[in-house]
Amino acid sequence: MHFNVKSGSPEKQRGACLVVGVHEPRHLSDAAKALDAASDGALTAIVRRGDHDGQAGETLMLHNLPGLACERVLLVGLGKKGEFHDAAYRRACATAASALDKSGATEAISYLADLPLKGRDIYWKASQAVVASASACYRFDETKSKKEAPKRPLKKLTLALAERSAVPEGERGLRDGQAIANGMALAQRLGNLPGNICTPNFLAEQARALGKAHCKLKVDVLEEKDMEKLGMGALLAVARGSRQPAKLIVMHYKGAARDERPVVLVGKGVTFDSGGISLKPGAAMDEMKFDMCGAAGVMGTLQACCELELPLNLVVIVPATENLPDGLATKPGDVVTSMSGQTIEILNTDAEGRLVLCDALSYAARFEPALIVDVATLTGACVVALGKHASGLLGNHEPLIHALLKAGQSSGDRAWQMPLWEEYQEQLKSNFADMANIGGPQAGTITAACFLSRFTKDQHWAHLDIAGVAWNQGDKKGATGRPVPLLTRFLLDRVAG
Repeated sequence: MHFNVKSGSPEKQRGACLVVGVHEPRHLSDAAKALDAASDGALTAIVRRGDHDGQAGETLMLHNLPGLACERVLLVGLGKKGEFHDAAYRRACATAASALDKSGATEAISYLADLPLKGRDIYWKASQAVVASASACYRFDETKSKKEAPKRPLKKLTLALAERSAVPEGERGLRDGQAIANGMALAQRLGNLPGNICTPNFLAEQARALGKAHCKLKVDVLEEKDMEKLGMGALLAVARGSRQPAKLIVMHYKGAARDERPVVLVGKGVTFDSGGISLKPGAAMDEMKFDMCGAAGVMGTLQACCELELPLNLVVIVPATENLPDGLATKPGDVVTSMSGQTIEILNTDAEGRLVLCDALSYAARFEPALIVDVATLTGACVVALGKHASGLLGNHEPLIHALLKAGQSSGDRAWQMPLWEEYQEQLKSNFADMANIGGPQAGTITAACFLSRFTKDQHWAHLDIAGVAWNQGDKKGATGRPVPLLTRFLLDRVAG
């Protein structure tokens, strides 16, 4: 979908459709009032009859209103004015885009970005409108023989602003929002592809394609023999049961001076997780194709960064493998040696994400990073604790934690900090190795992060557990594209100072 920004009075606009808001109960927004006046009270008559009350999520398409140059007017419910905050605004934008996509109007002019919203400026409203609209119209049909796209989908959405002076900030917000939406679409595509297509080698190919598309991006792919030389015994222990060779994908974005220390993002890339010898239950195991959404998220963020040509250095590392049972697969009780030299007793082969991440985190140290953020669908315990609304956030550097929380709040892709106290480390004790790879049934998200913290002691590091937010279940099953908005907002804030 193409987005742009323009200024002008609603009643003077020509086009396929105009989008205006209505607050509950039946209060027209300023743009709707302008259309009402030009149409000799047509909107007032419609809402008074009860055809549209302004409830959140409610839409009404009107055709050929008198006195207007546009063909259609879409009324979008905004809910009560006093409750119209960030989430309600995003929902209104998404609702409008979804209704337009099904309406046959291939282009539209929306005045939702011109709505007053406490504490939010035009830049924020424009960027969020783009992300919400693009997400609402996203569909995945790559693996279907018959595509299900509308015959006349929404192709162009113009964000209209009453004041011409607001256009430059609106265009800046549109640019950033479009890059985030494109990054999310990449993350969703990679997440939604099945495990027989999206293999470790496929992820490597996608990384190389990104490298060819952006001149500031260099891509290296390490093979299993390279990992053996580096001593990555933890990552390779997970790969032993798979016939698909593991890959360590390293992407270098150079947007700043050579001597500027990079930000490093590490994304878990387990392209299918059966649990290994500690086999998962069969129910919903198909969803374990989403276990590489950490990798998809950091690759989507990298794409957004490249598209925006951000002035920073960024290294993105994806340890990619499958976790499957086999005669050569790692067994519970096996002891392996990580790249750091620390030994690990593998008590549960289904706690494999931390094993691939720990070697990738050790590898990240060679780039002398300013900070490291790892992203992983790591623990079911995080879903129990936070549900589908927030990522779990843990780390060893409070300024970094604070910056990520702030970025999540601004982007709507929120995280919640959990403790990383020394007392939890006791749960990882092993009689046979330096540590166990699980800490028992209690505080599973925290002990997983405690495990990773042992490989990042000399770094400013944070960990995002996205197990609850990376994909939706049920009739809307599919990857969400999170945490691309959070991470991209974090990088934008960082370069803005």
